[in-house]
Amino acid sequence: MKNVTQVTTFVLKGFTDNLELKMILFFLFLVIYLFTLMGNLGLIVLVIGDSQLHNPMYYFLCVLSSVDACFSSVITPNMLVDFLSRNKVISFLGCASQMFLGVTFGTTECFLLAAMAYDRYVAIYNPLLYSVSMSPRVYVPLIIASYIAGILNASIHTVATFSLSFCASSEIRHVFCDIPPLLAIACSDTHTNQLLLFYFVGSIEIVTILIVLISYGLILLAILRMRSAEGRKKVFSTCGSHLTGVSIYHGTILFMYVRPSSSYALDHDMIVSTFYTIVIPMLNPLIYSLRNKDVHKAMKRVFGKNGFFNKYLFTVNNELKN
Repeated sequence: MKNVTQVTTFVLKGFTDNLELKMILFFLFLVIYLFTLMGNLGLIVLVIGDSQLHNPMYYFLCVLSSVDACFSSVITPNMLVDFLSRNKVISFLGCASQMFLGVTFGTTECFLLAAMAYDRYVAIYNPLLYSVSMSPRVYVPLIIASYIAGILNASIHTVATFSLSFCASSEIRHVFCDIPPLLAIACSDTHTNQLLLFYFVGSIEIVTILIVLISYGLILLAILRMRSAEGRKKVFSTCGSHLTGVSIYHGTILFMYVRPSSSYALDHDMIVSTFYTIVIPMLNPLIYSLRNKDVHKAMKRVFGKNGFFNKYLFTVNNELKN
């Protein structure tokens, strides 16, 4: 028998040890993070502040924005600190918490995107009954179910991963605690963990992508029946942005997790996982609002001179003075 010291802390190696490059990356990711928070929180304020956006489509978008803001906040602040610090240590519990929250928000986003595709199908296929078909009794359970699925998936992977022994090395070749780099440094047999990762992520991807494909297949049939060219253009504009977001997000997830473990290249995977955890949350507010005329009008109503936001600030200032 060998004396084995169980690892209690990990070291996140990050992108590079070059000081100049670390400073460049620090400012780059700081700007991305600030844009992510401003974009997603701004969209939430917009939906809450404008009564004309009080419908299931924008409620889903509001929840997606909150998930993106939290997803990025789980990863980015710690990574920014590591860029400026020589000591890149993260505790065992801190690493487990980061992985649990990251997987929770990542999985929740998958199911939310599927729910949003179903919502678009209901709105386009039968617009007259949209408010009835997508009442709070329907969209609230869909949102709750998305979070429950995220928590369950994260719990399984976190327990399975941190039940392993980490005695060979404490250095994680990554910027955050993700599943593949943790399995790479475990000294226990990881075959079961790799199967769990492949089958669970694969099943989630198959289910959510099928819902999206079926919903958009039915939407396409509804579009072909439309006689109005303007109506078709509006539908394509709304659905095109959602399909763009779905394609980018699921593409990176499939590349990262649904493949044989022998094909993992940690340096490349680090870049891809950084993209879907940090860059995509910044892009989503742009994707869903850039070509949306309703959002543009709402911005004028909420953030304009006589808008909701300025009136609110004016009221708060008066109360503070009094």
